[in-house]
Amino acid sequence: MDDARFTDPAPRIHPSAELKGCRLGRYAAVGPRCLLRDVELGAFSYVERGGEAIYATIGRFCSIAANTRLNALEHPLERVTTHKLSYRPNEYFRYLGVDGDFRDRRRGKPVRLGHDVWVGHGAVVMPGVTIGHGAVIGANAVVTRDVAPYAIVAGAPARLLRPRFAGPVAERLMALAWWDWPDDWLFEAVPDMQRLAPEAFLDKWEARGAPPAA
Repeated sequence: MDDARFTDPAPRIHPSAELKGCRLGRYAAVGPRCLLRDVELGAFSYVERGGEAIYATIGRFCSIAANTRLNALEHPLERVTTHKLSYRPNEYFRYLGVDGDFRDRRRGKPVRLGHDVWVGHGAVVMPGVTIGHGAVIGANAVVTRDVAPYAIVAGAPARLLRPRFAGPVAERLMALAWWDWPDDWLFEAVPDMQRLAPEAFLDKWEARGAPPAA
């Protein structure tokens, strides 16, 4: 393989971004003023400026627009107060620690994004939501329930607008799983992604078969 074709695959993190407990895949990028906590960001995925995420798994080739929030903060509605006084009293008082049970409750509702997901500007994904491969989330949407693969949703709360592709095409794309291809295959596939209709792309690359095992 001609390595000169590829740029440095190391993840790119803007100096103003704050990350804690995160794992980033090759070519992943985190923009200015992003805040990520306990997030797995897949290869080639990126989060634009001002994005926030906590307890989230993001697949490969995901496009996360600016000012989005994945796994919006949950407050304890059932308690006397919804204020963080009850679950993070350590910010105000000595000898009172973080409420571990409430933290575990938050961790128990992760957000999961499949591969090739586009989350539009200012969208919010609520705790526990799973978004399927190839889905599109409209700008300023509030996603309160799971989103099917290759669905386009928008609104607050988000509702289905239409499928991105017809069912058989979406199924073939998921079976092809191009997001798992090695970089040399991706390099060759880009021109076809640019000029071929999805059906023609599938016909060509399905005929090629699976890439060799790494």
